[in-house]
Amino acid sequence: MRQEVLAARDDDRRGMTTSLRTAWRGSPALTLLAALMGGLLVASAAGLVVDDRTLGGQPIWLKPAKFAASFVLYGLTLAWLMAHLRRGRRIASWTSYAVVGTAILEVGIIVAQAARGRASHFNEATPLDETLWQAMGGLISVLWLGTAVLTVLLWRDGMPDRAGTWAVRLGMVVLLVGLLQGLTMTMPTEAQLALDERGLGTTMGAHAVGVPDGGPGMPLTGWSTTGGDLRIGHFVGIHGLQALLLFAMLLSGLVGDVARRTRLVFVFAFAWSGLLVLVTWQALRGQPLTAPDAATLAAFAVLVLATAAGTAAAWLLPTRSAALLPARTAA
Repeated sequence: MRQEVLAARDDDRRGMTTSLRTAWRGSPALTLLAALMGGLLVASAAGLVVDDRTLGGQPIWLKPAKFAASFVLYGLTLAWLMAHLRRGRRIASWTSYAVVGTAILEVGIIVAQAARGRASHFNEATPLDETLWQAMGGLISVLWLGTAVLTVLLWRDGMPDRAGTWAVRLGMVVLLVGLLQGLTMTMPTEAQLALDERGLGTTMGAHAVGVPDGGPGMPLTGWSTTGGDLRIGHFVGIHGLQALLLFAMLLSGLVGDVARRTRLVFVFAFAWSGLLVLVTWQALRGQPLTAPDAATLAAFAVLVLATAAGTAAAWLLPTRSAALLPARTAA
């Protein structure tokens, strides 16, 4: 038994090493970004322990930690996918440099503001705060455009496996939608607009809906437990790519027929996108994730039933010799 456990650990280490080598081959820049953000995640975790300052009711180093973790996943995933490109590698490489530079500047502003004890998002209290906040808006636009370019390249080439190809395609689209969903947080509230007209405005936009930012929140995430929170849909969207890829990888070991696997990927993408819409709709109505009303529960039940029906259809439909895409060999 002990030998089996050790062998399994060795297999895990070899698999991780292979994945990292693949990511480095795909994009050294994005792989280094992930490493840099991993270091920031460790530093932010230390800050959570040694720095007891809070901002908006949350530990001051929580936001840098969350952004760092998110960019670790973003960088490694896209770098790994870029290793499978057959065409457009030069465009992808230059795009990755733009994305990396943008990400470093974006997170750099967040870290600098945290160190100063200032809010990085929605903050227009001083000219410097407002300038940094507006700069972040421009940077996220560049990040979205860079991700869109990579989406086009990855859509065209895909993966060796048909199910994996559609997991990448649909996952990249969900990622782009998730990034765009963040725009809902930048819309000023009526109270903020009223204060701004009187020259007293200090913030424009908010995470929470129906309650002020900085109230009681869930552990780790900080998502509001008293009102709606638009960060939930944002999180679901930007990590849909990883969810779809993991689902496709799981299916590859459980379902032998590629056509059936591909249909199941479509069903999962539908379910994940439905969840993104559902939690965003719930938040926009000022409703906490932890306290869904009857309408939210009914919508969730419809989503579950539709997903179950889609899964059954995907499994029971006869397989076809002609698939959605011709298979290709790995690059």
